[in-house]
Amino acid sequence: MSSVKVSAADVKKLRDTTGAPMMDCKKALVEADADFEKAIEILRKKGQKMSLKRADRETKEGVVIALVSDDHSTGVVVRLSCETDFVAKNDDFVKLAQTIAEIALDGKPDTIEALREMPMANGLSIQDKITEQIGVIGEKVEVAEYYKVQAPTVAPYVHMGYKAGVLVGLNKNGEGVYDAGRDVAMQIAAMKPIAVDENGVDASIVEKEIEIGKEQARLEGKPEAMLEKIALGKLNKFYKESTLLHQQFVKDNKLSVAQYLQGVDKDLTVTAFKHIELG
Repeated sequence: MSSVKVSAADVKKLRDTTGAPMMDCKKALVEADADFEKAIEILRKKGQKMSLKRADRETKEGVVIALVSDDHSTGVVVRLSCETDFVAKNDDFVKLAQTIAEIALDGKPDTIEALREMPMANGLSIQDKITEQIGVIGEKVEVAEYYKVQAPTVAPYVHMGYKAGVLVGLNKNGEGVYDAGRDVAMQIAAMKPIAVDENGVDASIVEKEIEIGKEQARLEGKPEAMLEKIALGKLNKFYKESTLLHQQFVKDNKLSVAQYLQGVDKDLTVTAFKHIELG
């Protein structure tokens, strides 16, 4: 057994730096002969081993953070995932997700891979920190999704308990636009549109909906010559239910989302949105 003595202050310092349990910090310091940097490396290697062991685990829990810049021109949404709800509700886990989102907002990386390589404190990249936390928490943890939206106005919404996050880009700024964007972001979280409007719906989805419409009409006994027309009518209904600008506005179902925005500014519309939710 090692005769190296480590102070309670050193153990606490390592705990504050890494988030690892006190006993793990003490063991790492003893193994490292009280070398602080070596102890950090020992804890990180523990995380790497744990990461390999849990690589095939599902990470359906976690938190989603959506942030926008002070001038509302850039927004980021990040999902930090874990295995259990118990970990997701831990304050330190939520703070880590918040920190990663703040780094993303400041650096504006274009891809999730670039985000993972961005630096955090103590010379670690975000991915290094995640690996370290896997050793601390004992669960698979990953930056699972990341998106950036830039527009004249970007508005965020985070659903209660960090279960979902939304960013909405709008084509104008000015009085009332940001608040309108927040309303539309909440609409997206509630109604889950698949695109801004019909122009954003993938062609394969359109083709599938037309075929479904034809088959439904055929089963209803409609003549073959009418099937295409009936299917296109059903497609228009699909657009009203599934695309953002055509949906009924949840705060006033007498209006579509497009009409609501035009009430704020006649030329106001949505240019893009991103919606992340757990699961």
